[in-house]
Amino acid sequence: MSAAESAVEIIQREMTIFARRARASAGRMHPELSLVSYTLLGHLEESGGCRATDLAAHYALDKSTVSRQVAALERTGLIERRPDPEDHRVQALHLTGAGREILAQVTRSRRSAFRERLADWPEEDLVRFAAYLERYNGRAGGAEPR
Repeated sequence: MSAAESAVEIIQREMTIFARRARASAGRMHPELSLVSYTLLGHLEESGGCRATDLAAHYALDKSTVSRQVAALERTGLIERRPDPEDHRVQALHLTGAGREILAQVTRSRRSAFRERLADWPEEDLVRFAAYLERYNGRAGGAEPR
């Protein structure tokens, strides 16, 4: 196995560990907010609201998965449906005040956890790691690797 092949294997393994840790920590940050729900809330905040089909397309998720998540977020009062200003036949999803509060609380907790985990990293390593993650996540080309 070449050094590049070995590195790709290590990256795949470490990214899997990272994803597992992120899913597990989401429940500790807020018991009713899964990692997917947190991500959807974050997108709704950034976008100022959007349709469920837009969420599904943006995250390459099945519409039924998004529909279940949206229903759960509506039941807990974190999001609401409003007529889309561009097309009144369509309902857009928006954060409620409670949704904004929970999102802010979880975001603060996540930032704190990242800062703690990276506290002893030299600044140049942090900058390099951030650039590598942006480069990796910015690559176009379809669905996420499994």
